[in-house]
Parts: sequence; C-alpha cells; structure tokens
Amino acid sequence: MAEAYRDVNEMTFKEMSIELEQIVRALEAGDLELEESLERYERGVELLKTLRARLTTAEQKVRVLLDETEGGEPTIDTVSAPATAFLDERPQD
Repeated sequence: MAEAYRDVNEMTFKEMSIELEQIVRALEAGDLELEESLERYERGVELLKTLRARLTTAEQKVRVLLDETEGGEPTIDTVSAPATAFLDERPQD
C-alpha cells in the first residue's frame, strides 16, 4: 500500500532529516516487503536531494553574508578542501 507523503517543499529541514532517519532505520531493519522498501528508498532519495539542495543554498547565503561583512573580499571555499588546520606545515629543522 502506497503511503501518502508530505510535499518536501512544505517540510522544514528538521522534519525532512527526521523522516530520512526513520526511513534509513526501517530499511536497515530489513523487515519490509520489497515493494515497500523500494517506495521508502525512493522517498529517501527525494528527501536527500532536497536536503542537499537546501544546504547548498544556505552555504551560498552564508558566503554572500560573509563577503558583505568582510568588505567584499571573496571567501575561501573550505567546504571542498580537507581540514588541515591541525597540521604543522612548518619545515622541520
């Protein structure tokens, strides 16, 4: 039986995250019929795509705000680079 899902555009980020977590738990439990598993997997993909899109939008807004507060200087993309702040990159004597 197909479950009626809420439109993702009417859900908050937190609501979508909770629903996605519930779907993952149900799929990991392995107690669902094949059809229900596929239906929930499809819903999970829809939620994940929407969550990622909202995160990307939020990151862009933050970059714009940072650029405005720092006098228009471009921000450095630290999202795609690995964190290396803990490394001591000074040459060893």
